[in-house]
Amino acid sequence: MVHSAYDSFELLSGCSPKIDAIASYGSRLLLGCSDGSLKIYGPDLHESDRSPPSDHHALRKDPYALERTVSGFSKKPILSMEVLVSKELLLSLSESIAFHRLPNLETVAVLTKAKGANVYSWDDRRGLLCFARQKRVCIFRHDGGRGFVEVKDFGVPDTVKSMSWCGENICIAIRKEYMILNATNGALSEVFPSGRLAPPLVISLPSGELLLGKENIGVFVDQNGKLLQADRICWSEAPTTVIIQKPYAIALLRRVEIRSLRVPYPLIQTVVLQNVQHLLPSSNAVIVATENSVFGLFPVPLGAQIVQLTASGNFEEALALCKQLPPEDSSLRAAKEGSIHIRYAHYLFDNGSYEEAMEHFLASQVDITYVLSLYPSIVLPNTTMVPEPENLVDISSDTSYLSRASSGLSDDMDSLPPAHLLESDEHAALESKKLSHNTLMALIKFLQKKRNSIIDKATAEGTEEVVLDAVGDNFASYDSSRFKKSNKGRSTIPINSGAREMAAILDTVLLQALLLTGQSSAALELLKVLNYCDVKICEEILQKGNHYVALLELYKSNSMHREALKLLHQLVEESKSNQPQAAFTQKFNPESIIEYLKPLCGNDPILVLEFAMLVLESCPTQTIELFLSGNIPADLVNSYLKQHAPSMQGRYLELMLGMNENGISGNLQNEMVQIYISEVLDWYADLSAQQRWDEKDYSPTRKKLLSTLESISGYNPEPLLKRLPADALYEERAILLGKMNQHELALSLYVHKLHVPELALAYCDRVYESVVHQPSAKSSGNIYLTLLQIYLNPRRTTKNFEKRITNLVSLQNTSTPKVGSHTAGKAKGGRGLKKIAAIEGAEEMRMSPSGTDSNKSDGDAEEFSEEGGSTIMLDEVLDLLSRRWDRINGAQALKLLPRETKLQNLIPFLGPLLRKSSESYRNFSVIKSLRQSENLQVKDELYNQRKTVVKITGDSMCSLCRKKIGTSVFAVYPNATALVHFVCFRDSQSMQAVSKGSPLRKR
Repeated sequence: MVHSAYDSFELLSGCSPKIDAIASYGSRLLLGCSDGSLKIYGPDLHESDRSPPSDHHALRKDPYALERTVSGFSKKPILSMEVLVSKELLLSLSESIAFHRLPNLETVAVLTKAKGANVYSWDDRRGLLCFARQKRVCIFRHDGGRGFVEVKDFGVPDTVKSMSWCGENICIAIRKEYMILNATNGALSEVFPSGRLAPPLVISLPSGELLLGKENIGVFVDQNGKLLQADRICWSEAPTTVIIQKPYAIALLRRVEIRSLRVPYPLIQTVVLQNVQHLLPSSNAVIVATENSVFGLFPVPLGAQIVQLTASGNFEEALALCKQLPPEDSSLRAAKEGSIHIRYAHYLFDNGSYEEAMEHFLASQVDITYVLSLYPSIVLPNTTMVPEPENLVDISSDTSYLSRASSGLSDDMDSLPPAHLLESDEHAALESKKLSHNTLMALIKFLQKKRNSIIDKATAEGTEEVVLDAVGDNFASYDSSRFKKSNKGRSTIPINSGAREMAAILDTVLLQALLLTGQSSAALELLKVLNYCDVKICEEILQKGNHYVALLELYKSNSMHREALKLLHQLVEESKSNQPQAAFTQKFNPESIIEYLKPLCGNDPILVLEFAMLVLESCPTQTIELFLSGNIPADLVNSYLKQHAPSMQGRYLELMLGMNENGISGNLQNEMVQIYISEVLDWYADLSAQQRWDEKDYSPTRKKLLSTLESISGYNPEPLLKRLPADALYEERAILLGKMNQHELALSLYVHKLHVPELALAYCDRVYESVVHQPSAKSSGNIYLTLLQIYLNPRRTTKNFEKRITNLVSLQNTSTPKVGSHTAGKAKGGRGLKKIAAIEGAEEMRMSPSGTDSNKSDGDAEEFSEEGGSTIMLDEVLDLLSRRWDRINGAQALKLLPRETKLQNLIPFLGPLLRKSSESYRNFSVIKSLRQSENLQVKDELYNQRKTVVKITGDSMCSLCRKKIGTSVFAVYPNATALVHFVCFRDSQSMQAVSKGSPLRKR
């Protein structure tokens, strides 16, 4: 026996004659005896003090005494009886079926057609009675009054041995088969054989399903006879009857056997009584009758049963019984279940079933710190929520509400878990077991199932704190570290933060367990999401285990970016060495630092710059991309580089310009050009000292300088020009003069200093193309005429070159601002540019292409005579004219040419020029003719539109007055469809004029 589910109590004894049938009505017992009499027993009033007052409509646990005998109740022995509680009727089966009114036993009806019936079944919900006699099955319905009406009568193959209603159908046992009889049409369908030895047994369950007996096995089927489940109730022998009283099934064999209705239907209790004949349910007990005695099986209170089961270690049954507690005792049930779950969990844990133990700890809703007390080697954060192991309260010991008087089980229930009672050596062995892989895996699953709810509470607590601080409730004491904690849950936990303390304990332990079981990837995933890991403890553990990736994620999740970057830099350096500390450090590279820095650009640019310096030299392109993508101010980056990494400043500016030309300011452009010029001047000084300087030498830096000077335009050229030597770096000087619109000086340098006409022509092309699409700009072809003048007057331009350069430099000295003040440079340089323009104007007056040939020739003759003759660069002039004839004003170019120029040499220039002029003339003539023709077509269309014909008939109506026009003067609107009297038209015009003028008059 597992435990006592029922207590047996003898209600009466010595009944004579023999008991053939028994029923209960309220607190009374109705006994049908073999002589046809009916005896009624009730509680003995003289012995009522033995039991406390109870419901008068329930069986009482008291001795019963005979109250009344009804002789001749039945002519023959009563086979069975049943009280129909809802109808207040007593149904008895003897030679026929009779109904008597309770409690006076008045005869209500006797079904004569039921004569010879051997079995019956009553459907209380519908008031239907079915019975079997011989090979017939009859159905009667209670008419609500004093009679019964026959509904159906079906024939069956053989005598029915057992029957019961199953929904709308009837389950019957015929021969060795169970069948379902359709109560509507009488159709039979086989279920399965009933067995060879034991009689068939059909039991209706409260759920409407059936329990069918097959030898000593009970099979569950639905209302259609289909099997419900693979499990079976196995009795010790074939029962003669079975009753269901949840949560138990009670069967009558040679003894009374009680089994649980929970799979696998274990045996709960056996009640041994001699010669038991009858077994039937009562409202609050089970009635067992022998030939002359009646016993009551009264259920033991569920609380006491739970105590017994828990004490005996049958926790599953105890939990199942907790489900049977009444709904109004929900708090009591929760407390009982929690206590049982905890005891069961300790039992399973001590016996090696760790995962199952954790499932029961989870079901008990016990605090995680209680479970963690089983793992003393796990390091926990120092919070107010972690009790010492010896002070832990044993929840399972609170079982005062479970104890029974005189049960003697309280000692077993009050015993504490045995873990802290072990001797020292046993304790050490137990601790070793508790940190084994299986125990930690079970702990991990437990913590993961608890985590979501705890994290949600901690997050909600932090959000509430932020809201309170936002409205000023706690603003003074709310610092930045706590703000971080409320959002990411981290390094310092406020004292009053209960949910976050619990979250910190959980995440810290979960991380340790994951690492101890080798689940590094899972630990990393934990740190990547919102977590509350204790930084101090986790940092130490991760460092000892060389879990550097997880350590980086820990720092990152707690906004400890400086520590993370220091560690990352250390790992990168170790990976570069020949003997790294660990194999996995090989995957750390400078790009890892850049990836880490990307999210920090908007929040902490100084920190980004500090650690970006460590990788700028090895990964310049990626670092510049970091600065650009992170929107770090370029001036801040430049100043930081200038102070901490001057060698990389130029490279940064160079890469930044190459990646985003429009994103670099004029100030930064000045910085970059100044850096290039400084390097080129140092290079020039070295070569000059060695007397190896050649204007045609190009170092890589000089190439970059020339390319930069040409490609960008945001720098200030005046201070740069002042730094250049007077006798070298002419190409740089020419570019700078070009930026200052000193085109003549720039071209003179290309022609007379560099002696490279191609560079001069390329310069002219750039200037021409830059202004050719600007309609307000000065004629773009003049630049070629300027070059033409330089070719035609080499001596004069050479003579005046140094004078103009000297004047230009002197002007720069008085007006050029310091480098970096770009706006001021523009303002102050304006006066110098005006003086430069004045000098240019004077030169142009001397060399004006619009002057007469005679004047020009005379002036030239004077200069040539003074200089002792000159050599005109005629070949260059002719080459320029032939190559750029389409960009030069031909008339002005011809005026500049010397009179001695041969016409034959000008054919490459004049030929295409004249052809183009002729073609343009013809094209414009055609266009003129087409426009004249188009004008004539438009005029013709206008005349045709004005020739509109309006036909007035006798039906033509005025659109205004809606009268016929007749022979009156009329007017036609431009759409040629609206006709009006002229008088109406005039009146309407007058009205419009008045309406337009009236507002003015009102004012």
